[in-house]
Formats: sequence, C-alpha cells, structure tokens
Amino acid sequence: MPYRPRIPSPDRRTLLRGSLVATAALTLPVAGAEAPAFARSGRPDASWGVQVGDVTSSSALVWVRSDRPARMVVETSATESFRRARVWHGPLLGPGTDFTGTTPLYGLPPGEQVHYRVTLADPDDPRRTGRPVYGAFRTAPARRRDGVRFLWSGDIAGQGWGINPDIGGYRVYDEMRRLDPDFFLCSGDNIYADGVIEPRVTLPDGRVWRNVTTEEKAKVAETLAEYRGNFRYNLLDDNLRKFNAQVPSVIQWDDHEVRNNWYPGQILDDVRYTEKNVEVLAARSTRAFREYFPVSTLHGSPGGDRVHRVVRHGPLLDLFVLDMRTFRNANSPGRQPDDTTGILGAAQLEWLKRELSESRAVWKVIAADMPLGLVVADGATDFEAVAQGDPGAPLGRELQIAELLRFIKHRRITGTVWLTADVHYTSAQHYAPERAAFNDFAPFWEFVTGPLAAGQFPSNALDGTFGPDRVFVQAPDRANVSPMETPALFGEVDIDGESGELTVRLREQGGSVLFSKALQPGRVGQ
Repeated sequence: MPYRPRIPSPDRRTLLRGSLVATAALTLPVAGAEAPAFARSGRPDASWGVQVGDVTSSSALVWVRSDRPARMVVETSATESFRRARVWHGPLLGPGTDFTGTTPLYGLPPGEQVHYRVTLADPDDPRRTGRPVYGAFRTAPARRRDGVRFLWSGDIAGQGWGINPDIGGYRVYDEMRRLDPDFFLCSGDNIYADGVIEPRVTLPDGRVWRNVTTEEKAKVAETLAEYRGNFRYNLLDDNLRKFNAQVPSVIQWDDHEVRNNWYPGQILDDVRYTEKNVEVLAARSTRAFREYFPVSTLHGSPGGDRVHRVVRHGPLLDLFVLDMRTFRNANSPGRQPDDTTGILGAAQLEWLKRELSESRAVWKVIAADMPLGLVVADGATDFEAVAQGDPGAPLGRELQIAELLRFIKHRRITGTVWLTADVHYTSAQHYAPERAAFNDFAPFWEFVTGPLAAGQFPSNALDGTFGPDRVFVQAPDRANVSPMETPALFGEVDIDGESGELTVRLREQGGSVLFSKALQPGRVGQ
C-alpha cells in the first residue's frame, strides 16, 4: 500500500499563493550526484520533482525520477483531500532509464482540475515508500466557451548562463507559474548539451555571474551519462521544479539537445568532441530526452517513436508540434531548385498536411522550433533554418514551406498561427503574398520569443520570399547579453471562449507586455 500522509495536500490556489508548495518535501538535489550516491533515508526519494506532459481532455502523462530502484505509483483525485482517489500503477524505475519513469493517465474528466501525487515504493517491500510528491493540472476543456491560455518560450542554460543563486536561479519560471496557464510549450533548446557551465563569468561591466555547476556541465556532452546530466541540470532549480508540479508541458526539441546546428549525417570537426559522428550523439541525446520529458509519442502512444505530434486541447486549439531537426537535409547555401527533404522531411510534411486538413479546432497553432523568414546562418556560406537571404522565388528548404503554405490556402484551412523561439530575442512578423516573391499563400502571423535563461542576441535579417513584415522586435545591439543584464522573454496565447478571438502577448520577465496582437477566428488569412 502506498504511503498516505495525514496532513492535507495543497490545492492549486494554495500553490499559486505560495503559502504551501506542492514540492515542499523536496530539497535541492545534490549537483552531479548519481542516483544511488545520494540515497540517505532508506526509502525512495523523488527530489527531482514531478512533471505532467501532453495533457488532453481525457489524458496526461506523469513523470518522476527516483534516487534508487523504485516502483512508481500515481494517485489522482478531484479534490486535494484525495478521498476516493484513483490509483495508477506505474513502471519500475531503474538504471536503464536513469531512474526516471512515466505513467499514462486515461479516462480523465474534461475541463477539470486533477490533483495527483506520486509515491515511490521499494520494489522488494511495497510498504517502504518515500514521501509523496504533489502536483495539479487542468485537463483540456470539452466546451468551447471555457477558453484556453498557454505560455511558450525556449532556450535554457545557453551560452554559459546557468543557474545563478545570486539572482534566485531561474526566477522567470516563478513568474510564469503565477500566471497559471493551462500548459507551457517549450519550443526547443531545453538544454545546451554543447554549452559548458563555468563557475564564474565576468560581465562587461565588471560584475561576476556565478553558476551552479556539475561534472556533466564541465564539458560538451558526448556520453549517455553526460546527456542525462545535462537534462538533470535544470532540475536543480527550485523555481523550475515548482513550475513543473503546477504547469503541464508540451516539449519539442532543437539543435542544442545534441549539438549546435547539427543535422543527420554530419561528421564533426570540433576539437572538443572525441565522438565525431553526430548520429551517435543524437541517439544518446534522444534516449536521455525520452527519459526526462513526458512526451506522449515517445512513451508508447500510437504513432511511433517521434517528437512531432498533435496535442489536441479542446474545440478551440490543436497544437502541431514540429521536428525541424531530425529529418532535415544538410545545412547548405540553400539554393537548390529541387528539394523534397527540406527541413521537415517528406513524411513529416505529408503528416502535417493531413493533420491540418483533418483538424476541426478553431485555431491550428504550428509550434516550429525554427523561424520561417528569419535568416539564421551556419558559418560563412550555409544556413541553419528555412530562409537563406535570397528574397526571390523559393529555393532549397523554402520549397517545402511554399508547398505547405500553398496547401493551407487551397484547402482553405483557417486559423493557422506560427510560434517559435531559437533566435534569442522577441518579434512579430506578418507574412503577406502582396509583399512576397512567392504569393500562392494566405497571410499569416509568426511570433518569436525567448530565451528563458540564455544569452540574448541582435535581430536577424528578414528574407523576402514569403513577404514578412517585422511589426515588432525587441533585441539587444550586441551578442550574448547575459540574463543579469536583460529580462527573460516568453509569450502568452489567450483564446477567448466566447468570441474565439486569439490574443498573443509577447512578455518579458517583470510583468511587462511588450506587444499584443488579437486575431479573429474563421479566417483563411489575417
């Protein structure tokens, strides 16, 4: 039988007030420690917190990490008292998954708050259990009038800016938690596996930035253990663990989960790496990514072992999570007149077209891990994203995006909005055929935000192929501005249940809304 405490567990409102934290039982995990090394109590411990991912109107996926072999048990309830709780028997957690595990929840009531607690039990003696860890989330609504609100951003622990205890760690997560969104979309670069975290960094004004450091963050990640340590690193932050316990996630990935600007088949000439085959590195990172995030398509869900997926969030929203990394062709000057692989791969493009055409949601938000019309270079001659700086007719990877945009127009698919991060500043671009070299598409918006905890960079040039107009931008005038010098950036999407209107707000840490745009439902183009 799982351990049942006599004290009442906190409800979501109490969590948000901060008077009692669902993760109050947690202490900061020992930096760099392997799971068995920091076992102390004789009972399994879940100091790394809990997460919930890919929440729909009836399902969710719960994640936890133990400090030793343990059986995962999840209880769910409509109330914080956990009376008449439903029990879900999860997997055995062991070294094969770095002591992590996920438990799928099905048959949940739509549009309701779900309280949950995770208990870890000794696999040899189920009566020996650790202290439960609590969380709460809301399932997606079944009724349109309930509305949807979520946040998005990306880029965490980049450019050497890690967890700084002097400024309270990743405080932006505390601010986002208090906004109480339905879920959080992380648009990639959840870790910087190629980014070393030094103990101290001197800023241009002479101040010193201090980092929490670990053994795995002292070099670029190459081994499975090093990739696992990179994913563990961010969980050392108390703000992030509290956020995870209260806000469900939708996670995608990009290059820094493996290595900067990587693509399939790449052989590295970087002297920091002893393993030069990026396919080997990607396989190790993929395994660690699967272990550390509750992603439905990576944990037995129909559809295969993949990151791209549709997360359906009630009648108002379908979220199309892309993978613009795994299936792309090699980075190049991007001037090919014929390119069927592109940045998505042929199969993913067909999947996306099919899912968009079948969607009945009012809004189809396309979560892209890279921007469309911003020129992102990879060295002196190659390009990393879609655009390659030539404002003329589509070439290279642009051909695939042109095909997709043409499909959306001709099928009269309404309510498409593009969200991304990646470039470490925030902006809003409106794309329109009358400004474009390629004009067989309907107008649409692309919103960019981030980073959450990384260096900020100047804005990128625009490529005129799809006619972008930069309506708003906030970016520094020099590269790699530290989080101590400029606020973290994230975005908010608010869909009104009565009118169906979708409002995007580009925010910065501290509460300011930098830019806001309201879009009307039912239109082919905005």
